[in-house]
Amino acid sequence: MKKNVRNYRLLVLLLLAGTVSVLVRLYHIEGPVADWHSWRQADTAAVARNFSRFGFDLLHPRYDDLSNIQSGKDNPNGWRMVELPLYQAAGFAVYSIVPNISLEVSLRLVSIVATAGSVYLMGILLFEFAGVTAAAIGAILYALLPFSIYYGRTILPDPFATFWALLSLVILIKTDQRRLPLLGVAVSGLCAAVSLLVRPMAIFLLFPAVYILFRDFSPKRTCVNVVLFGAIICIPLLLWRRWILQYPEGIAASGWLFNKGDIRFKGAWFHWLFARRIAELILGYWGLIPFGLGLAAWKDKKEGIFSLLWLLGAISYFIIFAAGNVQHDYYQALIIPIIVWFTAKGLAVLLRREEGLHKGASLLLALVSCVFLFAFSWFTVRTYFWINHPEIIEAGNAADAFLPPHAKVIAPYNGDTSFLYQTKRQGWPLGFDIDKKIQMGAQYYIGLASVDDFWEVNTLAEMYPVLVKNDVYAIIDLTKPK
Repeated sequence: MKKNVRNYRLLVLLLLAGTVSVLVRLYHIEGPVADWHSWRQADTAAVARNFSRFGFDLLHPRYDDLSNIQSGKDNPNGWRMVELPLYQAAGFAVYSIVPNISLEVSLRLVSIVATAGSVYLMGILLFEFAGVTAAAIGAILYALLPFSIYYGRTILPDPFATFWALLSLVILIKTDQRRLPLLGVAVSGLCAAVSLLVRPMAIFLLFPAVYILFRDFSPKRTCVNVVLFGAIICIPLLLWRRWILQYPEGIAASGWLFNKGDIRFKGAWFHWLFARRIAELILGYWGLIPFGLGLAAWKDKKEGIFSLLWLLGAISYFIIFAAGNVQHDYYQALIIPIIVWFTAKGLAVLLRREEGLHKGASLLLALVSCVFLFAFSWFTVRTYFWINHPEIIEAGNAADAFLPPHAKVIAPYNGDTSFLYQTKRQGWPLGFDIDKKIQMGAQYYIGLASVDDFWEVNTLAEMYPVLVKNDVYAIIDLTKPK
């Protein structure tokens, strides 16, 4: 009876944590796509927006960038052959059903709901392996960590992929080998396949799946289950990768993600990943205390092996994609569950006040660690919501008002597609070689004073009519030479 009451209370707490996670992530939900890592968000959102422009087609996703910046090849059709756009399709579906909200809000809502689901699933995993206290703490941490708040509402595929990876693990754990085990393994594999199609790097979250398959199933069934699970998660991804090879101009260069500049294991690699990102940005320095305790504290062998495999997944991710993780902090959004896992376990040790720990001191340490964790992490993360360059929004709105709907534009922003996205047009996010771009279909040039102080604008103004020019932006008609 007591166990049922405890489980009921945990369920209520997990649902409350999920609800809170939704509410806090509504912060700036209607803000423009011009905040932190707006270029990656713009590229993701553009695929969903172009479903309206070119028709819904999962196999032929398009975005706004027609340049050769990302793939090294001119991309006149704007193909975006990276992840299968299941996340964008979900956002587009929400937008189609609820047309009174913007597409950007729809995409953020998908991320928010996926994160709320991850909060719940995180609690289930921790309850299964580390107990009710760790489960409750883990759900709250996932819901309220500042880093998780920001990246749990961005227009990125990571929250969506994380949800499906965690769901895969939970289904696998809950699969009873005596009752339709193959069905449970197959459903878990399908969830994992969705996760990898959306974000192939989610494979590092699935490391514990191997242990679960070997632990929870009889020897006779384990081999079949491993083969079935592996086939289901690998075949769709391999087919997608084979499909996109037909569109090399739409495949972003990715070789640099592994070890650009030979950074792996260098001092900068350790500094950026373990000091600046994990210690400072995600854990606010003081979160390292419970995180360290969580690394060292194992309730039993079952929890220990699961923890080691997740830790191995995170470290492998850092090692393999060394340059990508150092270059972009949004890469660490994928390991939020792993960070939460160990931090929650450590806080549970302090709150349970186990033998050898002073009761008052351990409780005080847990409280101080949490307060400083949230405060110091938020001090940095709060800046992620800021719009540091509102001029791209002003110029983009002007271009949208002045120019034909299907015009192709040059919107120089040092190769960053955030400005191009604001124009709601396809085109080029970099100037130079204007004649070549005109031959490829460029019709208008939209310049920002903040980019080149109108150097290129003044040059083009001598050859083409200027439609609008002020202290912030200029729009030039490239279709009518003087």
